[in-house]
Amino acid sequence: MKALLFIETDGEKALGGSLELISAAKALDAEGTALVVGNRAAADTVAALGVPVIFADNATDCDNLTEVLSQVVKEENPDIVLLANTPLSKDVAPRVAGRLDLGCVSDVTGLSKDGDKVIYTRPAYGGTILENIEVEGTAIVTVRSGSFSKPEAASNAGVTEKKVEVSADAIKAKIVDTVKEISESVNLEEAQVIVAGGRGMGSAENFKLVEELANVLGGVVGATRPAIESGWISRAHQVGQSGKIVAPKLYIACGISGATQHTSGILGSNYIVAINKDEEAPIFEIADVGIVGNALDILPVMIEEMKKIKSE
Repeated sequence: MKALLFIETDGEKALGGSLELISAAKALDAEGTALVVGNRAAADTVAALGVPVIFADNATDCDNLTEVLSQVVKEENPDIVLLANTPLSKDVAPRVAGRLDLGCVSDVTGLSKDGDKVIYTRPAYGGTILENIEVEGTAIVTVRSGSFSKPEAASNAGVTEKKVEVSADAIKAKIVDTVKEISESVNLEEAQVIVAGGRGMGSAENFKLVEELANVLGGVVGATRPAIESGWISRAHQVGQSGKIVAPKLYIACGISGATQHTSGILGSNYIVAINKDEEAPIFEIADVGIVGNALDILPVMIEEMKKIKSE
């Protein structure tokens, strides 16, 4: 089985979610080849992870990427094309699939094989169920960040430079300027530890306990929409369907009941700890550890204990 991995960059380096595609291909025992566009340093980084790289020195806007990826897919003829589940790749993937008349599956969290078939698993209905999908022929697939581990260094597999001609007629939109939002400083998607607070924290003053625990653990603060709409913290910290989809090693949910709009955004977490005084709260259904109690009583104890451990 051949897999083509589209490695997205942020202009400086390969995105972590894209590097996970290497592990996704290995999970299928697929022979992976990476495509990196516009960033030679990122291409060298990927090659050092043991994956042969095709490097195309083209612009990285959506129109150019669609043209480049379409041409490479036609030439390489892979069985599966993997992209990270980012806004840009989710724009490129269906364009390529439509142009080449291929199947497209988005937001995949699991890959498995059933004989010669690949089964794509993804959340549906707000994350309340998981559905398994089969695609006839080559599939264009976006993979949710955190679903697979980041690869380790391996023997350098080398970079092959490829010249891809993109006609002026293919470029329908022009990027005039790119401005980074201040909110990008809150890197929820790459965080290893997230401590999140919900309506159950009660007030902005109480919410500071969430921030303090996150600080002690070296983590990032997350929040539900009600907490944000109450003005306790900025929208940059929102986790869930209308915020960020996250996949940390540890997710601590404080005073969060577990509405599907929130839980669908944390299903990729390795370990979930939930604190809620309502023992019937839906959050406990997905938690690895559930603590029934008032977060306002429990968090100070956790903070104190974590400080003791760190000082030893």
